[in-house]
Amino acid sequence: MKKEVLFLIIQFVLFSFYFIDIEVISYSIPSWLNYILLSLVGCGFVIIFLGILNLNDDLSVIHAKKEKPMVFHGIYRYVRHPIYSGILLSMIAYALFTASIFKFILTLIMGVVFYYKSDNEENWMVEKYEQYRIYKKKTGRFLPKLRNKNY
Repeated sequence: MKKEVLFLIIQFVLFSFYFIDIEVISYSIPSWLNYILLSLVGCGFVIIFLGILNLNDDLSVIHAKKEKPMVFHGIYRYVRHPIYSGILLSMIAYALFTASIFKFILTLIMGVVFYYKSDNEENWMVEKYEQYRIYKKKTGRFLPKLRNKNY
């Protein structure tokens, strides 16, 4: 089985478990914090949308077209994997909003999966695009890098 397919299966399983409510430890947060957390969930969805919008029809590395130029514009100017970033932001904010330790732990596991999945995708991108090495140095994986004046 290809790594890409294995990563997709793991993602699907984790997303499926995310929608199950298992109360491990109960805690409460101030109501004002709920508004911030819901705003972060919304921000995550906006980041996902922008990532998809900038990719157009080149959404998957598995089915990427060889003749397509690499995407450096839009949100990809700041983050190499904005869709993963948006998913993780939304998941972690929602886990905190629902006061679910279980969802929080699943989000951390998903972050590890996204790290290894993105590493696999980036190895492929380095082979396909000569300029990807420079892009990696200048741009953060999931969070924007503080700009170094040498770039």
